[in-house]
Amino acid sequence: MSTLPAVRTKLSRAQTTVLALLVVSIFINYIDRSNLSIAGPLLIASPEKGGLGLDPARLGQLLSAFFWAYALCQLLGLVGFVLDRFDVAWVYAAAYLMWSAATAVTGLAGTFGVLFGLRLLLGMAESAAYPSYSRIFATHFPEHHRGLANGLIDAGSKFGPALGTLVGGMLMARFGWRPFFFVLGAVSLAWLVPWMKWMPRGKGIVTEPAAYPPPGVLHILRQRSAWGSFGGLFCGNYFWYFLLTWLPSYMVMERHFSMDRMATMGALAFLAIGLSSTLCGWLSDHWIAAGATPTRVRKTFTVGGLTLSTIILPVAMVESKSLSMALLFIACIFFGMWSSNHWALIQTLAGPPAAGKWTAVQNGVGNLAGVAAPALTGLVVQRTGQFFWAFAVATGIVLAGAFFYMFVIGPIEQVDWSRPTNGSAANVGI
Repeated sequence: MSTLPAVRTKLSRAQTTVLALLVVSIFINYIDRSNLSIAGPLLIASPEKGGLGLDPARLGQLLSAFFWAYALCQLLGLVGFVLDRFDVAWVYAAAYLMWSAATAVTGLAGTFGVLFGLRLLLGMAESAAYPSYSRIFATHFPEHHRGLANGLIDAGSKFGPALGTLVGGMLMARFGWRPFFFVLGAVSLAWLVPWMKWMPRGKGIVTEPAAYPPPGVLHILRQRSAWGSFGGLFCGNYFWYFLLTWLPSYMVMERHFSMDRMATMGALAFLAIGLSSTLCGWLSDHWIAAGATPTRVRKTFTVGGLTLSTIILPVAMVESKSLSMALLFIACIFFGMWSSNHWALIQTLAGPPAAGKWTAVQNGVGNLAGVAAPALTGLVVQRTGQFFWAFAVATGIVLAGAFFYMFVIGPIEQVDWSRPTNGSAANVGI
């Protein structure tokens, strides 16, 4: 009963401001990483029509480039290394500056090779985003606020593609793809002004220094729940990146939507995920505040959300375009259940000592799905001439994700990092 006053507290003005700025930044982040998929149908067009004459497999490689750099920077420990040694707020500012510049320059690129290199640079810069969020939330936000905080971050990651698909699709149809990239990257830089003024400072809610060094990567890798979170994120991300990178082309190539209709339907699908994520994040926090354990709450939302997302398969099977889109929206709503809670889950498991490093490794593994989903989908579509089998693969993988969250991840409570594994603390810092 002594914890009730803390449970009922609201976010401070400083926390609210930081959260609002992070939501805006992830909104921009996901417009930047998804805009190439919106331009996909135009890049397939011949050079005479303003495109690059790419085939589906080549486009898949280009869409995967971002994720190669994004995942490897985290898997190789580069992001964790930087976050352990420098202030997270300044690391995030530098990363934001780099990815905005990469987006702007993309509008000037004229060859496949240059575009590929810029997508690699974009991936490198954006690899710092989620590890930074986890470090900030684990340090500055208590458990009973993390569901909503992560839900809003996730909503921003869906509203960004929603607006980007709607506005970007319409503008690209009228003016081409180059101006959109250049203007977006240049205008995005304005976000850095308020961030420099209100970014988080100090030790946050951590009131006492840790009695032990921060855990190393090897210590994290010896946790069974870590592998469950890695596998679960990979499976959930495969589903998400399948939609993010190929949904616009599916609507145009197989459902024969116009660019304007594709922009509207794609935006509504991403909007459905964002709204669901926000609502489910809020509901999960209130459930915990009412006395439910984080284990019950986080697993209910992650397992249930991924399992129910399998309704995506009939989207590619029904003849009716209207029914297909209705099923798509329902699948997206269920997917939002998972996407609002999976980060809150690992922030509790890792705690402030390991949140940034655990997130970096997990996000590196999970975003290998960003390499696999675009490239595999492009290959399947080119070989079969249709999208059904691509939808079937996504359905099987998202169901496997539910298994990871249900059976591999243990109780949702902070790991006792003071106890070294194998009788030694030698892996600290690795």
